[in-house]
Amino acid sequence: MKNKTIVLALGGNAILQAHEKGTYYEQINNVKKAVVEIIKLIQDGYKVIITHGNGPQVGNLYIQNSLAGEVVPPMPLDACSAESQGLIGYFIQQEIKNELVRNNIDLPVITLITQVLVDTDDPAFMNPTKPIGPFHNRKEAEFLKKRTSFVMKEDSNKRWRRVVPSPRPIGIVEKEVIKKNVDEGYIVVTAGGGGIPVINKGREIIGVEAVIDKDLSACRLAVDINANILLILTDIERVALNYNSPKQKWIDTMSLGEAKKYLAEGHFKEGSMKPKIEAGISFLENGGEKSIIASLFSANSSIKGKSGTTIKN
Repeated sequence: MKNKTIVLALGGNAILQAHEKGTYYEQINNVKKAVVEIIKLIQDGYKVIITHGNGPQVGNLYIQNSLAGEVVPPMPLDACSAESQGLIGYFIQQEIKNELVRNNIDLPVITLITQVLVDTDDPAFMNPTKPIGPFHNRKEAEFLKKRTSFVMKEDSNKRWRRVVPSPRPIGIVEKEVIKKNVDEGYIVVTAGGGGIPVINKGREIIGVEAVIDKDLSACRLAVDINANILLILTDIERVALNYNSPKQKWIDTMSLGEAKKYLAEGHFKEGSMKPKIEAGISFLENGGEKSIIASLFSANSSIKGKSGTTIKN
């Protein structure tokens, strides 16, 4: 395990539980619990790169921008993504350092604000699907559509939300910097919330109003820096077929072929388990050793094959 590199993707529940309001102290306390497992991996000799979700936080920043727009100039979504990366990175970086000190481990920790390249011609830009921000009634949604360039969509409960494109990541802009820091012994927090989406415009890059799936970005990151293991932590113990049905079956291990088969059969839901399985498959297809999907609080045992679902060639 010495010198093996893990890209560890923290699910949203690592920072904000579903029943919580999202206060500073709630988020800090959740991160404290999550980093205990991360330190165990470091003690076992792994190099660790941490990425994370930002759904509630970037949504909250969007609301703050909307409410204060007539007083303070609002920021575009890519700038809000950068703000949330810094915010959550600060939480994780500080708590990892504190846990390292408690365990008498002297390692540097750094957070890198990360841009993720997407394709200008990605079909997602023509079909926005990713909901962000608060719910609205029809009247509010119509008002926003007239006053802004927002695309608003209705859900099954007659509520409306803004939707934005969710293009696929094609490259991590800062990959060389990330790899250099990891090789020099740093614990790196990076590509939070899927990364800040950017496109090429001539020889320059510019931000775009979009949200990249964090699991697919974690995969892209793992491939770009030649990591050995992709570890995706979420709120369930392992992957299941026929989830939440009488035929539900938990899976401990899957071959790459089995994972592709189950994905094609529609066992995994959009916006939930499907992108995690897709990320796991893509990582293996691009040379990864293994992908693991496991509970937030069993990261260490899942690496040892005692919990979670492992996908291998």
